Amino acid sequence: MSQLRELLVEELHDLLHAETQLVGALPKMAEAAKNPKLKEAFQKHFIQTEGHVQRLKKAFQILGEKATPKPCKAMMGLVEEGEQTIKEGAEKEPLAADLALIAAAQKVEHYEISGYGTVHALARQIGEMEVATLLTHTMSEEESADFLLTAIAKPLLQQATIEDMGGHVNLDSTPEVHDQRRRKVAH
Repeated sequence: MSQLRELLVEELHDLLHAETQLVGALPKMAEAAKNPKLKEAFQKHFIQTEGHVQRLKKAFQILGEKATPKPCKAMMGLVEEGEQTIKEGAEKEPLAADLALIAAAQKVEHYEISGYGTVHALARQIGEMEVATLLTHTMSEEESADFLLTAIAKPLLQQATIEDMGGHVNLDSTPEVHDQRRRKVAH
């Protein structure tokens, strides 16, 4: 077996363990989330993560290797950090707790994006195009999850900033409502 193929298989074992850990962690994150969009994002990504595990198993099958997880210490640390974030969030305001969950989740996503980028490049380099295609799908879902977390965080950050300044804005209302209020004040 070539060194690049060995490295690919080793990294896939690592990712399999990482994804398996997330299957256990994401429901806890969803339960801890206060914001409905964040809760939904965690629930959706849980389903995707189960698919990531299946894709990794398929990649092992294509490569003729056993799908055995290799302990991923980095993900173990990130999951532990996420659990600590959940515990600490119980003492925080909902906005701050959700923003902390997003930060913890994005650390996980960035780790996964980097891991999938590496294995995708290795699979392509050694000509394992079917494996590379599987990994591309997963990498795209990880990037989408990260993008969604950022999109959810922006209005939460704005609301938290406004509240810190002593004001309160309901970000669930539509721009039309704000326009109507402005027109009433102007008359």
